[in-house]
Amino acid sequence: MKKFLAIILSALMIFSLAACGETETTTEAQGDTTGAPESEEAAEQITVQAGKLIMATNATFPPYEYTEDGTTIIGIDAEIAGIIAEELGLELEIQDMEFGSIITAVQTGKVDIGLAGMTVTEERLQNVNFTESYAKGVQVVIIPEGSEIKTIDDLAGKKIGVQESTTGHIYCEEDFGAENVVAYSNGTQAVQALISGKVDCVVIDNNPANEFVKANEGLTILDTAYADEDYAAAVSKDNTALLDAINEILKAKIADGTIQQIIEKYIPA
Repeated sequence: MKKFLAIILSALMIFSLAACGETETTTEAQGDTTGAPESEEAAEQITVQAGKLIMATNATFPPYEYTEDGTTIIGIDAEIAGIIAEELGLELEIQDMEFGSIITAVQTGKVDIGLAGMTVTEERLQNVNFTESYAKGVQVVIIPEGSEIKTIDDLAGKKIGVQESTTGHIYCEEDFGAENVVAYSNGTQAVQALISGKVDCVVIDNNPANEFVKANEGLTILDTAYADEDYAAAVSKDNTALLDAINEILKAKIADGTIQQIIEKYIPA
């Protein structure tokens, strides 16, 4: 690992010298390398901004990303990103945005990675690459206690609340029709719609679902899970160097138990 990181840091040093202080996107920085030796061309900028790892997330998804003071983003993904940044010798910067904007931000080079309890799907793979999976997700159904919804099949014809652009949103539109699905900017809004009777249920990841049920009396989770998923970090298709670096770190941290320790810190076994 130390040898690998030394290679990465060397690449960063080469870029810093070539860019003459430029801290814009990779494409702009490469404009200064015309006529450079092939070895320098190979040492592409690994991050959008020198010295930083910029992570995009949507901080309304506890325990993966959320805030307790309204400003500081914490959670499983934030800690995993912190370890990745530390291993790469970079400062972590987290940008909070709408979930539906994360893939575009990664794809267009505004951020380095997307970490947001994000599921690997074929559709997303058309626009970004994904790292090794670091956690499993389960989509579940939140219902009011006493609801007539007893199984997944009972969702047919019901108004289903979801978080916009999530896999729950995609799956529910495919399975039950877009006319029966109401998308909200975040899970909190969807759950509030359920409490006020605007929707009949909410489909969302199991971990935030448990937090919402714990915080709102009268809600429960359907016994049957809706879907199983793999979570991974999104990286630009143009930045295979960063993808390889993160995968190397994730493999090591999964193998030594570090990732599991972070998960169990927020989701006790």
